[in-house]
Amino acid sequence: MNKAKPFSISKQQVWSAYKRVRANKGSAGFDGQSIESFESDLSNNLYKLWNRLASGSYLPPPVKRVEIPKANGKTRSLGIPTVADRVAQMVAKEALEPLLEPHFHEDSYGYRPNKSALNAVAIARKRCWRYNWALELDIKAFFDCIDHDLLMKAVCHHTDNPWLILYVKRWLKASVALKDGTLVNPEKGTPQGGVISPLLANLYLHYAFDFWMQKVFPDVPFERYADDAVCHCRSEAEAVQLREALEQRFIECGLTLHPDKTKVVYCKDVDRPLDFPVTSFDFLGYTFRPRLSKNRHGKYFVNFTPAISNKAAKAIRSEVKNWKWNLRPGDSLSSIARESNPKIRGWLNYYARFCPSELHKVLAHIDRRLVLWATHKYKSLKGRSRKAKRWLKQIISRDRHLFVHWSVIHKHG
Repeated sequence: MNKAKPFSISKQQVWSAYKRVRANKGSAGFDGQSIESFESDLSNNLYKLWNRLASGSYLPPPVKRVEIPKANGKTRSLGIPTVADRVAQMVAKEALEPLLEPHFHEDSYGYRPNKSALNAVAIARKRCWRYNWALELDIKAFFDCIDHDLLMKAVCHHTDNPWLILYVKRWLKASVALKDGTLVNPEKGTPQGGVISPLLANLYLHYAFDFWMQKVFPDVPFERYADDAVCHCRSEAEAVQLREALEQRFIECGLTLHPDKTKVVYCKDVDRPLDFPVTSFDFLGYTFRPRLSKNRHGKYFVNFTPAISNKAAKAIRSEVKNWKWNLRPGDSLSSIARESNPKIRGWLNYYARFCPSELHKVLAHIDRRLVLWATHKYKSLKGRSRKAKRWLKQIISRDRHLFVHWSVIHKHG
């Protein structure tokens, strides 16, 4: 540690942060510098960054804004900081996170150590069985609407560390570089894509929502993952009252509940036969709704439970279609499997946790694409999809582990 520096940030902290940024990969920011380029002069780049951070002279460069297409045809803004700025943000995140973690609510699951989206889905599933009503929350443009003064008040409540406070302020005020090169200085919000943004967003919603819920509605359990949340109520009246109270609370915090996407939902099942217009909601890629389930005695009953959402299923089918295997007849089946298995494994790990049969229907789309590929690759199968299906069936029976989904959806036969 250099005692001459005004801020006690060690070179080891910068090195540790760099290793985490490198593991996360990510594309180049405003300066066009990739991680590989940053590494070509690594010791010098890290030394310069440490020197500026520790001396208080570090000024965040502009954040590159990119538009990511959404399933509904709209786009979502993502901010990509430079590699050096991602390392700087990680230094701050690693210092701030241990101060905030002990105070966060146990039912806040987003971007936290040892918590996951699947944990939130599992808890929501159990609570939907126990509570007849749910309130699905949707906050309009949450990351763009965070009030800087309120956020800094929350940061200062948990730390008096001068460099943390200084740099968080600077990141909130950092310019955003638009596609045409124009620089915009934001008056509110924190860009999605920043290393420290999820932690700051969690802190903001901790006070805007979690902590407030504990005080004002202590008997209403909820699950929150970033800005997605579900609350569980005993009656429709309680859910309506909660919605009205939350609308007012969020206005106080500079936020707006989406009027159409925030819904009161009846968790209908075999024991809850009431007629109500809304009996489903989406949460973290799963749709919760009444479904026909089979109990351990083989009898069918209606159960309110999650399965992969139509939106997520459509996104998977679209991605598989974009692999365009039919334009690659020169590739081997094993090379296609090697290339696609990591993605398929990710889908299985996430969407097969609840009601896996619904995901299996989606993954069967992969096999249909393989049949199409085979009709382009082999002359004997050209234009003969029925024969190609038989060919694929024989491959599956011989080598059930070639594609990771085969051993799951083709267990029998």
